[in-house]
Amino acid sequence: MELAALVEIMARLRDPDRGCPWDLEQSFATVAPYTIEEAYEVADAIERGDLDALSEELGDLLFQVVFHAQLAREAGAFGIDEVVAGICEKMRRRHPHVFGDAHIATAAEQTVAWDEHKRRERGGEGSALDGVPVALPGLARAVKLGRRAARVGFDWSSASDALGKLEEEIGELRAAIAHGEAASRVEQEIGDLLFSVANVCRHLGTDPESALRGTNLRFETRFRYMEQAAAMIGRSLDQLSLTELDQFWEQAKQAEDAGQQ
Repeated sequence: MELAALVEIMARLRDPDRGCPWDLEQSFATVAPYTIEEAYEVADAIERGDLDALSEELGDLLFQVVFHAQLAREAGAFGIDEVVAGICEKMRRRHPHVFGDAHIATAAEQTVAWDEHKRRERGGEGSALDGVPVALPGLARAVKLGRRAARVGFDWSSASDALGKLEEEIGELRAAIAHGEAASRVEQEIGDLLFSVANVCRHLGTDPESALRGTNLRFETRFRYMEQAAAMIGRSLDQLSLTELDQFWEQAKQAEDAGQQ
């Protein structure tokens, strides 16, 4: 089995006598950022619809799992076998409608049942917000927090109401800036604004992280077009007036629209 071969490669890389110096220096903490990066590269391949890249990125992400498992095995905690056995047991336990006699008809019902399983596993006590990872990207965590709160009735009744709250937060940010509030206060208002954006996205069924990635890509494409257009007339962007920059930006948008037709 190829997974066993990957586990063996990881063990060899961590061999104190024959291993790789870089791999031997790593710890859970130093590997964690690479794990997060690889997860984002998986998401990027999916966004681009590149299945060849997705296969490669999933391999890179799997290697991260094996790396952490190897570190844990060396610490005497667990190994890859326990990781695989644990997730298999969890999936069977949390899908009684597939592996047992329970009946769940829709994905929405399964989402509720999944959270109920998790709540029972935690002992049935605590907050409805327990278990939302602090390390999630801010917008993604905001969506999860809002979704958890909504399940106990604390939510806007519609996307329109959530949008109204967003407009209210924009007003509060404007006021904080106009009144010369402290930077910490302005930052708080910006946070409230972003949380409201996440709530609007949740009500509209839009992933804010995905939406922002799309905007980032469009900005990058348009900006590079501007750089190339400026170079064609023998100038750089910092030599152009704001009016000229706006003209190039509009050209970039038109070129983008034409390319999508």
